[in-house]
Amino acid sequence: MSAPRFGAIESGGTKFVCLVGSAPDRIEAEVRFPTGEPAPTLARAVDFFRERVAAAGPLDAVGIASFGPLELRPGHPKFGHLAATPKPGWSGVDVAGPVAAALGVPVAIDTDVNGAALGEGRWGAARGLDTYVYLTVGTGIGGGAVIGGKVVSGLIHTEMGHLAVPRIAGDAFPGSCPFHGDCWEGLAGGEAMGARWGVPAEELTGDALREALRLEAAYLAVGLRNIVYTTAPQRIVIGGGVAELPGLFPLLRTELSAALAGYPGLPEHTAEDFVVPARLGRLAGPAGGLVLAAGAATAAQRQTRSGAGPSEGTDA
Repeated sequence: MSAPRFGAIESGGTKFVCLVGSAPDRIEAEVRFPTGEPAPTLARAVDFFRERVAAAGPLDAVGIASFGPLELRPGHPKFGHLAATPKPGWSGVDVAGPVAAALGVPVAIDTDVNGAALGEGRWGAARGLDTYVYLTVGTGIGGGAVIGGKVVSGLIHTEMGHLAVPRIAGDAFPGSCPFHGDCWEGLAGGEAMGARWGVPAEELTGDALREALRLEAAYLAVGLRNIVYTTAPQRIVIGGGVAELPGLFPLLRTELSAALAGYPGLPEHTAEDFVVPARLGRLAGPAGGLVLAAGAATAAQRQTRSGAGPSEGTDA
């Protein structure tokens, strides 16, 4: 039998990434383009896949790792639709439906951070683990938890960036979150760092960079304490632009140890492989799309064998 052939979409607030393949090291085609108005942006993604089908044959399924918030409850009439999002023009948009209708293949959808978590679990820094958290610290903060091999999702997907965190003594910055002000994202996301220091985080140098790293590590640590205690991860994987600042991870590990204050006293929590950088880089989200597509294809095969109709919540 021929190897499976999947489509993956990382639907971001600033750009779309579409690819065809079966793994990060087995990609036959890829395209990136800015996220514009919903209809033409989704149509451009569909056109890419149609071109690949015409050139090399059909796809088995498509997986979408999208910015949110998303309706992901199986059976909900708005499954696969965006909820109220700050991205202009995208609130209420059906992201998965048009792709499924145009291509006629199973389509699975989840958040971009959940997708990245799945990608890092399959091929990256969380490979071999079944309970871990992926956190992205970029413009904002977002996180996906995998517990017992499954992404956590219920009434809504996780929104870790909006956790409440205690202020660091002496910090008077009001926070940048339009909803909560000084939540975790509002104090430690990339946008917050830019507002706090007057320049983007990646442009900081010298004493300003050292102080920014000290404060960032402290805020990330108190947020991670919440995650350690509520999800009991075997590992925390961190990606995003802020995570690439030089020297952040050693400081973060030290600050997390202080934040945990010896409770529950597990040596794993202070090990260098407990909080680690993401390994897949820019491919984490699209790789997650491939994992989602593989799951959709498997579910469709099971339904075919059982003679049942499409399973709500897996295929759009």
